[in-house]
Amino acid sequence: MTQPPSQFPADNPLLADWTGAFGLPPFATLDTEHFRPAFERALAAHRTELDAIAANPATPTFANTIEALEKSGRDLDRVANVFFVLAGADTGDAIEAIERDVSPLLARHSNALYLDRALYARIADLYARRDTLGLSAEQARVLDRTHTRFVRAGGALDKPAQDQLAAINEKLASLGTSFGQNVLADEKSYALILDEGDLAGLPDFARDAAGAAAEERGHPGKYAITLARSSCEGFLQFSARRDLREKVFQAWIKRGENGGATDNRALIAEMVRLRGERARLLCFASYADYRLDDQMAKTPAAARGLLDEVWGRARAKAGRERDALQELVTEEGGNFALAPWDWRYYAEKLRKAKYDLDEAELKPYFQLDKMIEAAFETARRLFGLSFKPVDVPLYHPDARAWDVSDAEGRHVGLFIGDYFARASKHSGAWMTSLRDQEKLIGEVRPVILNVCNFSKPADGEAALLSFDDARTLFHEFGHGLHGLLSNVTYPSLSGTAVSSDFVELPSQLYEHWLEVPEILQNYARHATTGEPMPKALLDRLLATRTFNQGFSTIEYTACALVDLDIHSLTDAASLDVTSFERERLEAMKMPAEIVMRHRLPHFQHLFSGGGYAAGYYSYMWSEVLDADAFQAFAETGDAFDPATARRLRDFIYSAGNLRDPAEAYTAFRGKLPSVDAMLKKRGLADAA
Repeated sequence: MTQPPSQFPADNPLLADWTGAFGLPPFATLDTEHFRPAFERALAAHRTELDAIAANPATPTFANTIEALEKSGRDLDRVANVFFVLAGADTGDAIEAIERDVSPLLARHSNALYLDRALYARIADLYARRDTLGLSAEQARVLDRTHTRFVRAGGALDKPAQDQLAAINEKLASLGTSFGQNVLADEKSYALILDEGDLAGLPDFARDAAGAAAEERGHPGKYAITLARSSCEGFLQFSARRDLREKVFQAWIKRGENGGATDNRALIAEMVRLRGERARLLCFASYADYRLDDQMAKTPAAARGLLDEVWGRARAKAGRERDALQELVTEEGGNFALAPWDWRYYAEKLRKAKYDLDEAELKPYFQLDKMIEAAFETARRLFGLSFKPVDVPLYHPDARAWDVSDAEGRHVGLFIGDYFARASKHSGAWMTSLRDQEKLIGEVRPVILNVCNFSKPADGEAALLSFDDARTLFHEFGHGLHGLLSNVTYPSLSGTAVSSDFVELPSQLYEHWLEVPEILQNYARHATTGEPMPKALLDRLLATRTFNQGFSTIEYTACALVDLDIHSLTDAASLDVTSFERERLEAMKMPAEIVMRHRLPHFQHLFSGGGYAAGYYSYMWSEVLDADAFQAFAETGDAFDPATARRLRDFIYSAGNLRDPAEAYTAFRGKLPSVDAMLKKRGLADAA
C-alpha cells in the first residue's frame, strides 16, 4: 500500500508522513489547532503546483498537464478529508468556527484553479487535439471529464464573468456551511424529556433507547426523545400519546424554521438567487438546466417526466392508505381527522392487524452487529471480500474498523463504521472517505467510512435496528463498496466520482440483498435467545414490501419535485421560501396528512453544500436502474449468480467513472432499463 508523501515536516501531524497502520491520520495526536495552519500550508503548496503546471513553457501533453493536475494537491486532500469527517461526524464549537473560516478559503482556491486562464488554455489545447494524442480509453475519459469540469466551472468565460462567478462561489460556500450548522444547532438544542408515565405504547427497546438518550443529556432516570431520525420516527410510530407525537413531529419539521439565528429561510433565498445567477453566467436558463446538463437525465424535463409518472400513482395509493388509517381511527373511537403525526402510529397498527406483524416482535431480530455481518457476508458472496476487525486509533470511541481483503487475501482497503447518533454528529447517514483508491502514484488503497445515526443502546444492551434502519445500513454499505472496490488509475475517476443520478445505483441496489431470505434467515437472530427469525415471521415481513409505499413515495417525490421547482426559477429576487413551498405543494395536490421527508429549511441535500441541488430526483432515477439490475439476478434464479456478480463488479462497483453512465449500465445489463421494475417494486404498477 502506498501512502501519498507529504512535503512538510513533522511539526504538524496533519502534514507529516502518516506512518501508522493503514496510513491512517494520527488521530491520537491531532488537535483542532492543527487545522488552520495545515489548511494554509496545503493550499499554498497546491497553488504553487498549479502555477507550475500553468506556466510550463513546454507544449501541453497529457503527462505535463492532465497527469500533473491529477498528482497535485495531495496534502490538501488529506487535510480536507480528515477535517470534513470530523465536521460531519464529531464536530463542536471549535470545528464549526474553523469550518466557517475555511469554507470560503476552499471556494477561493477552487475558483483560482478552475478560472486559471493559462491552465484552461492548456487543457483546451489538449482537448482539441484529443484524437491525435494516442490516449488509452481511461486517459481519454480523464481528459474529457477534466475539460468538462473546467468549462462548467467557468474556465472558458471572459475575465469579468469569471470574477463575478468567483464571488458567487465564495458566497455560496459560506451560506452552505451556515445552513448545515443551523440545522445541527436546532437538532442539538431539542430533547423532549419524559417521565415513565409519558411512555404509553413504547416497546421496551424504544424505552431503553430513550433512557440512554436522557442519561447522555444529563437526565438520569428520565427519557429523552431527540431529533435523530431513529429516535423521532420510533416515537411517532409507537407512542399512544397523540399530544406528545404532535410535539415531536412539529419540532422535527420545523428545524431551520424557528426564527432567530438558526433560521435558514433567508439563506435559502440567497442561495437559490446566486445559483440562478451562476447558471445564467454559464449560459443556462436556470440552475436546474445547468445541473442536469451533465447528468444521466440530461434535462429537467426528463427527470420531471419520471417523477410525474410516479406522483399520480403514488397519490392514488396514498389516498387508499389514508382511508384505511382513518377507518382505524374511527373504529377506535377517535373523532379527529388523521394528521401527519398520526400516520406512522396508525400505519404500525394497521400493519400489525393486516400482517400480524408487530415491530416490537420484529426489532429484536435486527441487531446492529448481526446486520453488519449480513452486509459483509453479502459482499463475500458477491465479490469475494472478507472483513477482519482491527484495533486502530480512530476519531471517536464509537467508530470501529475492518481490514478488507479479496478472495486471494490481498488488501482491498480499510472500512470504518460509525453507527450511533450523538450530539456532535450531523443527522442522516452518509458514506465518505479518508483516502480514495488510485494507481497513478502506486497502489493507493482506500479508507472508506459509513456514518449513521442509529439509537445507541443502554450499556450492556444490544443495539437494535428497525427494518428501515437495516435498509439504511445496507444502502450506505453499497456506497462503501463503490469506494472500496474501485479499480482505476486516475483519482478523479475513483469510486463514487460519478454523476449524482448514477451514484445511488450501487447503494440502492445493495438494499435488495437485505431481503434475500437466506441472508435474513442467517443473520436476523433474536437479541436475547439467539434464535433465527421464524419462517412464518420472515414470510410476513417480506409480504409487507409494498405496505405504506404510497406514503413513502409521496414523502420522497414531493421533495424531488419541489427541488426541481425551486431550482428552475429564473427570478428568485423576491423568493419567500415558506410561501413557495406551500404553493408548490398545493399545486401538486400534496395530501394534507403527509409532509415532505425534508422540508426546505432543513433540506441538507440541497443547501448544506448542495451536492444534490436540482438533483434529489437522482434517488428515483437510480431506483429505476437498481430495480432492473436486481432483476438480472432474479432472471438467473440465484441472488448471488457468479457471472452476473462479476459483470456488476466490473462495470459498476469497480469502474468508477471510466465510462458514461448509460454505457456502464448497458455493459452490465445489455440494455437500458424501463420504469416497470421500479413501479412493481414500490407496488405502484397497478396504481392509478
